[in-house]
Amino acid sequence: MATAIKCTIHGRVQGVGYRSWAVRNARRLGLTGWVRNCEDGTVEALFCGEPEAVEAMIVGLSDGPMAAKVTNVERKLADTPAPATFTQLPNVAKAGAPVPRGPERDEV
Repeated sequence: MATAIKCTIHGRVQGVGYRSWAVRNARRLGLTGWVRNCEDGTVEALFCGEPEAVEAMIVGLSDGPMAAKVTNVERKLADTPAPATFTQLPNVAKAGAPVPRGPERDEV
């Protein structure tokens, strides 16, 4: 039976290739879901799939790519339908609103 876990990863996890690493590893494990940067400096991810594969991914989150320095990984069960693939989503603000990019960010 498939499971879905949402994780928030803390530490030096932005600007170090963390999302690309997560996409590669999640796909290698046959997982679906998503990963995205948050404005507060964390990375959020949803992992859906077989429990053993989800757990293997979550264990690996503490290491991440070589340049990352993970200080904490929060996890909780997610009550959401599993996406068809594993993708990288646009950045989001803490409240869930998209984070503006480029010059329009100064206009907010």
